[in-house]
Amino acid sequence: MSDINLNNENITFEQALSKLDEAVKAIEAGGLTLSQSTQLFEEGMKLARICSDMLTSAELKISRIRTAYGEQTDMTEDDMNS
Repeated sequence: MSDINLNNENITFEQALSKLDEAVKAIEAGGLTLSQSTQLFEEGMKLARICSDMLTSAELKISRIRTAYGEQTDMTEDDMNS
């Protein structure tokens, strides 16, 4: 999991989700030392936070777009009715 720097702001949602999936599978498969499991768990938590933050940001952007589009639609309908 160390090929992507978790502090790198250029990580994509898809990369973070894929790495999170890898961490979960590795932990579930077992055979790791306690130290390895703990490290993977910590990285997984960081990745989950990154994914959550990205989803929240995307939801906010969509909400803003919908609000702006809705306002434009309302203005257009009002102009047509005038």
